[in-house]
Amino acid sequence: MNILLTGATGTLGSQVLFCLLEEKFDTINRIYLPVREKKALSPMARILGMLESGFTPEFIQTNRNELLDKINVVCAKDILNPERFLEGVRITHFIHSAGFVNLSTLPEAKEDIFKKNYAFTKSIFEAYAHCIDKFIYISTAFSAGNIGGIMDNDYLTSSPNSHRNHYEASKFATEQYLVSIGKVKDIPVQILRPSVLGGNILKTPSLFISKYKVFYLFAKFFHGNTTKGRVRITAHKDSGLNIIPVDYAAKVITTVFDKDITQLNIVHSKTTHINSGIKKILAAVAFDNFSLTHEIIDQKSGFESKLEQFYYKTIGVHLTPYLTSKPCEWDTTLLQQILPIPEYNLENYLRDTIHFAKEQGFKDQRW
Repeated sequence: MNILLTGATGTLGSQVLFCLLEEKFDTINRIYLPVREKKALSPMARILGMLESGFTPEFIQTNRNELLDKINVVCAKDILNPERFLEGVRITHFIHSAGFVNLSTLPEAKEDIFKKNYAFTKSIFEAYAHCIDKFIYISTAFSAGNIGGIMDNDYLTSSPNSHRNHYEASKFATEQYLVSIGKVKDIPVQILRPSVLGGNILKTPSLFISKYKVFYLFAKFFHGNTTKGRVRITAHKDSGLNIIPVDYAAKVITTVFDKDITQLNIVHSKTTHINSGIKKILAAVAFDNFSLTHEIIDQKSGFESKLEQFYYKTIGVHLTPYLTSKPCEWDTTLLQQILPIPEYNLENYLRDTIHFAKEQGFKDQRW
């Protein structure tokens, strides 16, 4: 098979690449990786830096040269011009893992978010429709919006109108477009939806994740402000955090991308209670000057400290819609049949991921 994987240097994409190389090595002819230049590093230098990192699985480090023989690194500027690098090769599986994560709710942010998620994916599909056999889109488990209740794998037979931000809406719109155009072009489309990503649970190094986002940013914010005033955190007692280890998500993707499955949510069967989860995170960064409230804290209600005001002007704007989400649970029957979710204590895992991030200084990998 010939695979094209976007987002190979990203949080999930890098783990998908590692899994593909380790578990599908014998069946892969070529794997194409469109990569951007970054801070004077060429696309190839970035991939080499990633493969040579001490955080890569042992199989990758041991077999690096053999693996490189199957990798074609492509300058991301050529992503919409496949004829420049494919040289007549047909892509059997196009895995689109690259995405623009921006949880802004500002009206002026909508156009940019839709451009980088919906419009860009549309352009990619149009550019490759003549030379691909299957298109796999990595979406998000939250693309259905804040609807609550039991969430099954089929988001596409309903029309959610309760998205918490433009990011969710852009991912859902992209899913709808791809499934529709796939039928027109007679190209199978697969939608895979990971939940919030946390550190490794299956592979070593344990708890590793290449970029610290979402709940890590919540921890980082308070870790750097432990003596700057009290903060009231708006959170609903019935809400929950659904976090899935990044290596497990990647392994599921590698297991199903060549299977006849149209939609699959890659989520944990259980959620961490929002109140206990927040307490675990803040205890891990030694911040105890807080309280949890159902009240909406904003300019109208007034702020009790400069830190509280800063919180609600920065990450609080993006995270509060999730901390106050309707309670829901995902039906993981199909997921468990594909790859059973590892058993571990959710709260201890959450605590340990933050401790690991602290040890790393909350610094993303620079590859």
